[in-house]
Amino acid sequence: MPKRIVVDGNEAAAYGALLAKPDMCAVFPITPQSSVGEKVATFIANGDLKADLLDVEGEHSVLSMLQGGALAGARTFTATCGQGLAFMFEPYFRSPNLRLPIVMCIVCRDGITPQCVWGGQQDAMTVKEVGWIQMHCENNQEITDSIVMAYRIGEHSDVMLPVNVCFDGNFLSYAAEPVEIVDEEIADKFMGENNVNWHAALDPERPMAIDPLTGMTAPGGEAFARYREGQCKGMQNSLRVIPEIHKEWKELTGHDFAPLIEEYRLDDAEHAIMTIGSMTGAGKDAVDVARDKGKKVGLIKVKTFRPWPLKAMVSALSKIKALSVVDRSVNFGWNCGPLYQEVLATLPFLDKKIPLVSLIGGLAGTDLTIDHMAEAIKTAEDAAQGKVAEETIWLNKMY
Repeated sequence: MPKRIVVDGNEAAAYGALLAKPDMCAVFPITPQSSVGEKVATFIANGDLKADLLDVEGEHSVLSMLQGGALAGARTFTATCGQGLAFMFEPYFRSPNLRLPIVMCIVCRDGITPQCVWGGQQDAMTVKEVGWIQMHCENNQEITDSIVMAYRIGEHSDVMLPVNVCFDGNFLSYAAEPVEIVDEEIADKFMGENNVNWHAALDPERPMAIDPLTGMTAPGGEAFARYREGQCKGMQNSLRVIPEIHKEWKELTGHDFAPLIEEYRLDDAEHAIMTIGSMTGAGKDAVDVARDKGKKVGLIKVKTFRPWPLKAMVSALSKIKALSVVDRSVNFGWNCGPLYQEVLATLPFLDKKIPLVSLIGGLAGTDLTIDHMAEAIKTAEDAAQGKVAEETIWLNKMY
């Protein structure tokens, strides 16, 4: 029988790794991620997880070592955030280019400076174009289950890409919630045999060169373009694979999560708000309060941020007259949030025009409350009536 335990988000992530049974884990501490690695190390030390533990000198080495393991056919796991993610950027960029299905948590943390070690999604959003699949979690149960599913998604023969399971630092990393840990036998059945990508994996019986120098002139440049095209196809293929894997997990465990986006009370809604990550709980509560007052409002939650779920998003947006997008990070080039910018890019695919409002809040670990979400709902309602905020609305600010 499954066991129900109370754990924080970092422990939930470690339990997800325990169920997936990676062969190799590498760790380096950084707030607010550190206890993910500590819990995984405890599992290994106690014999619960039979994996090699690499305690290296920094995040650059963390991912570099896991690349070697993945190239040898190992399942690999790690976690990082913030400046640790910045330090590992070189191998981070290289992992999807090598088509390595590494699974790594980003325990989302805001950027510096001003000095900050608290939650925000600036780190994950800053690396969104590197080529990793990104899935953002609303609660601790979703963290555990998404990590298990991430291996099957990344290892799928039509995908073969690394996966980030992202969750908010502070709000999920340190928040204790009940989580149901499925039976080991069920997880083993779901995971199946290790799907080694033998066209890339190192094999002493078939020596091969990895990552040859390409570019400048043909055929190098043409090979480079073909390779990039293949990466993009892998990303787009994941939009089919992610729902398939979520469906299979639900059938085995009964745990049901929206794979790409979740539509909450949207079918008869006139306007809506859009959320990502842990803010979604407050957003749903605010929608329920507004519904009790007769407001026809709904919510769109983004689970899969990369690749962008265009078709699912077009279907959801076609149901409403206006949308307010709440971001927990900043797009400096456009004076808005990155999630808002993605919706802007989606609008030309709709057969109608809908006004958008950009809101940014929850930076540096500040809370996004039901009242903040009620403000977002009001701006969407106003936009549906033709009163559209012309500039980004900043929540939680000092003045």
